[in-house]
Amino acid sequence: MTGPARGPWPFVAGASVQGRDHRMGGRENQDAFGARVCADGQALVLAVSDGAGSRPRSALGSHIAVDSAVRVLGDGMPGADGTDGQWQSWLSGAARAIVDDYLRIAAVASTATPPEPPEELAATLTAAVVCPPWVAFVSVGDSFGAVLTAGPPERCQLVLPPRIDPRGTDFISSPWAKDMLRCLVLRDPQLSGVVLTTDGCATLALDHPTAVGLDPASGPQPSAAFFVGLAAAVRADGGDSEPIHRLLTGEPATRCTDDLTVLCALAA
Repeated sequence: MTGPARGPWPFVAGASVQGRDHRMGGRENQDAFGARVCADGQALVLAVSDGAGSRPRSALGSHIAVDSAVRVLGDGMPGADGTDGQWQSWLSGAARAIVDDYLRIAAVASTATPPEPPEELAATLTAAVVCPPWVAFVSVGDSFGAVLTAGPPERCQLVLPPRIDPRGTDFISSPWAKDMLRCLVLRDPQLSGVVLTTDGCATLALDHPTAVGLDPASGPQPSAAFFVGLAAAVRADGGDSEPIHRLLTGEPATRCTDDLTVLCALAA
């Protein structure tokens, strides 16, 4: 993705490619992503969604999820001068409104008879509102998000790690979706980037904690080579999405089984 979506920062880029299993099985890419400039150009909404590979119409579900997120999150935010309490309160209500909006649209598109949930449209969702110095995240499922902080050197932090549940993945179409929402608000005057990815990118973007000298209980750690390196490449290419596409189609990405999607917004 390249185009007019810019908002408070000059570089917004994203790309999505089929994973190995989808290519070999002739299945479509079931991920989706989108961005929207809002608040009179002072803010930007990013969203990525991963359609459930086991569900027949999940590609449509992921597009509905992204459309709902960028529409709902684009309205009513507190703005750069808002307080932490105002942002937290707004985000909590907006996150639940996204689920309601998605279910309203999915019910029309679904073959299920109400009140049965539209499970054939199952998809995860991770979205971010970028309004420097604020960034707010909403997530259902196992996609993840990171922030970059200006240096030198620029640093990355995995603020929304993938949610791993042995019982299975939560979807925005699940009856319990509102109970599984993750909402996070951060304020960082040195904020220089936000990156969202679907879980297919986990082997590329995340390091095992022992690789950086941490205890295994610390959980996955963000790969600086992935996040900071990709940000540098996108900036060097003037905000074009081609560096992301190259990364997602080269080695070792060709060995990733699931679809891969990356969407980022970067300061200069």
